[in-house]
Amino acid sequence: MYEYQQKTVCLSKKIVLLLAFIPFISCANNSSTIPEIAYGTPREITSDAKTINHSQWNDLLQKHVSTNGNVDYKGFQKDAVALQSYLDLLAKNLPQKSWSKNAVLAYWINAYNAYTVKLILDNYPVKSIKKIDNPWDKDFFTLGDKKYSLGEIEHKILRKMNEPRIHFAINCASYSCPNLSNKAYSETELDKQLDAAAKSFVNDTTKNTFTSDRIEISSIFDWFSGDFKTKGTLIDFLNKYSTIKINTKAKVKYKDYNWNLNE
Repeated sequence: MYEYQQKTVCLSKKIVLLLAFIPFISCANNSSTIPEIAYGTPREITSDAKTINHSQWNDLLQKHVSTNGNVDYKGFQKDAVALQSYLDLLAKNLPQKSWSKNAVLAYWINAYNAYTVKLILDNYPVKSIKKIDNPWDKDFFTLGDKKYSLGEIEHKILRKMNEPRIHFAINCASYSCPNLSNKAYSETELDKQLDAAAKSFVNDTTKNTFTSDRIEISSIFDWFSGDFKTKGTLIDFLNKYSTIKINTKAKVKYKDYNWNLNE
């Protein structure tokens, strides 16, 4: 009986320890898809643990981006002070480890899009982002005390977060890019927003054309093919959002990319 009680006590202690450890396992799993570079360092963080409000960016998008993604860069020029105010907000409020994954994603998607607009404005008038010297690899803006490039945000932060729908949310200021949303991405609405962006892009006949046995699709699906195959084939991914059921053996062709400015 004593041995049984001892075993019971030991088992109870193990259960208590296991239950106490579960929250840490959950937290680790939740943050495992967020690269360390996505967070501000202690010197960079100037805000408290709360996430930031992207309403300033939302107001600018509502004012200067049409529902079909055309951007009024001349209008943005007139609101340069308001845009800079939002960029300053980003610079002083980098993501923290207390933020949810959706909050971190929303921050970096909005930052990418806002700084792409800033890059165009700094070189406007320009016919294409590709006419700008080294647009994606140039460290032309600072968040906290670190300089960043658009390419670093895209490849070292966003793509590392195992969320392929980001490719339909970030905009490269070109006609063949996914449309720049006229609403800022937010922590609470992010999943719905990313789903809507994916459905909109996949079914946009100016970007992709489908029949059941043959598809001509955006080069984005070629350049970042691995990102779309983490849970199946590329066709599986497309069928999740396409209004036309695509045959798993459909012939695939990639479209030429139109880099003309999205205005």
